[in-house]
Amino acid sequence: MSIFLLGAGPDAEAFPEVFDLFAAEAALRAAPGRSPRIAVAVHDSGGAPLNRLPEYAGPLQERIACDVVPVLLGNGGPADPAAFAGVDGVVVGGGLTPAYWKGINGAGHAIRDMVAGGVPYLGFSAGAMVAPEQALIGGYRINGIEVCGEECSEGLADLDFRQGLGLAPFAVDVHAAQAGTLSRAVGAVAAGLVDHAVAIDEGTAIILAAVDAREYTVIGAGTCWDVRGRAGRGPGLGGGAAVVTARTAEPARN
Repeated sequence: MSIFLLGAGPDAEAFPEVFDLFAAEAALRAAPGRSPRIAVAVHDSGGAPLNRLPEYAGPLQERIACDVVPVLLGNGGPADPAAFAGVDGVVVGGGLTPAYWKGINGAGHAIRDMVAGGVPYLGFSAGAMVAPEQALIGGYRINGIEVCGEECSEGLADLDFRQGLGLAPFAVDVHAAQAGTLSRAVGAVAAGLVDHAVAIDEGTAIILAAVDAREYTVIGAGTCWDVRGRAGRGPGLGGGAAVVTARTAEPARN
């Protein structure tokens, strides 16, 4: 079982590896003679989440014969936890992180139990951000100081951390190099809002081998920026300290 957290939305042509790996794990989870069932949770800011489903389901169905269980967020309330019962894989799409959190957090215990039991999880952008225990939902200021562009705020002013799905022990930010959100992750750790954050570039993913695993593997073409607090942090953004380590995919071995 693996937890795949991506720094952007789905792009099966530019970044096929993550679909390949997830599909293979979902197929292994299914009982012999049965097609794997994969729950795909999607939200659409225009109110038509069904239109977003092919972006995620299509690449999986091209790789394996599977039954897709649509979990359409924003249509009539939060997701029913029963929608994830008995699935062989869970996919959570990208878009507005607050909307994904609102739609899926009520099913968090069901998802965590499934993943802890060996079901692979694939989170794109917002689906990666809501996955941790402490989920970064949005925002662009800490104590009135801007730490990233307002266009990355998702409609929130101050950085907002909420109870997430509980799959990772560190916070996750996405579109790091492309949208400049690395500074938001650094600011969050320096201010003591979280002790550990990982900011993921587009075209890049981290893979955890188990729920709450502190170590991870990097795949893709970009960088994962590992941000950890340093002893001696003071209160507020100005008195804090953070250590940033840039991690990239290990080269393939012949």
